[in-house]
Amino acid sequence: MEPNISIRVKNLSRRFGAAWAIRNVSFTVAKGEIVGFLGPNGAGKSTTMRILSGILTAQSGSAWVGGISVAGHPHEVKRRIGYMPENNPLPDDMRVVEYLRFRARLKEVPSRKIRAAVEEAMETCDLARTARRKIIGSLSKGFRQRVGIADALLGDPEVVIMDEPTIGLDPHQIQSIRKLINSLRGRMTVILSSHILPEIERSCDRVVIINRGRVVATGTHEALREEFVPGNRYKLCFSGKEASLLAALKQKDISVDCIHCEAQCDALQEMHLIANDSGEVGPAMMTALQGLPEVTLHSLEPQVPNLEAIFLAATKRSWEETIGAQTPTA
Repeated sequence: MEPNISIRVKNLSRRFGAAWAIRNVSFTVAKGEIVGFLGPNGAGKSTTMRILSGILTAQSGSAWVGGISVAGHPHEVKRRIGYMPENNPLPDDMRVVEYLRFRARLKEVPSRKIRAAVEEAMETCDLARTARRKIIGSLSKGFRQRVGIADALLGDPEVVIMDEPTIGLDPHQIQSIRKLINSLRGRMTVILSSHILPEIERSCDRVVIINRGRVVATGTHEALREEFVPGNRYKLCFSGKEASLLAALKQKDISVDCIHCEAQCDALQEMHLIANDSGEVGPAMMTALQGLPEVTLHSLEPQVPNLEAIFLAATKRSWEETIGAQTPTA
């Protein structure tokens, strides 16, 4: 395996009974990279991460962590991975420092290094001064998530896998967890699964999107925008007739597709459209709409598709391709 690749997954498949949870899943993650792993509920995210962590076995395919086969050497791979599951199982009756020392021993951290390893994990997760001696059962949801991340970081693993680390947190707690995850960039390889797409967009270098057990998209945000939501997008706020506005643009040879148009308050309308012309066409659109008797333009602003738009477009395309493949030809 290439020296700069930390994780390689090739044609990984797993089923439960007659139903395939994942099928022919393939992707790579570079060392020090933070990758978002996205998909609808039941898409196969947790199954993939549990196989990577050595918790589940695959029916077919291969996975390597740090050049080591997960199937061939599961115990060695587990030493290289820190895993935080979605339902973070923590004992309510232990103090934070006691629990982390216990977990360090289970992870076979050498006795002489346990104290230092626990101190470093607590310091990274901002637990050393605020929650060191607190009973875990008394902690808020945000601090419980920090304890789970500290547990995953024990032993200085090469790879950290986090399943929904910000679920149930308030905006301030989400921001602090985001900063914590960003601090790992370059030090560790991180796979992050979350339904909070803005957090994935802010934190991750690349994303892998899975749907119905198959990878349907992978790449940087910029590359995926170009693939799934191409074109220059604009939001127009105007009053008057929609047909007159579109006709005025057409008359000036400005090719657009209206995504949707909806009424706002005070007789205003909001239109979202895609300009098919390459380059910046905003000024040309403003010029074309000036002085129209039936349309008054109040604002025009460019729109950059976010990860939610990419996610919806990628999963929609995969559904359409699946339906098309199942439809018999005449």
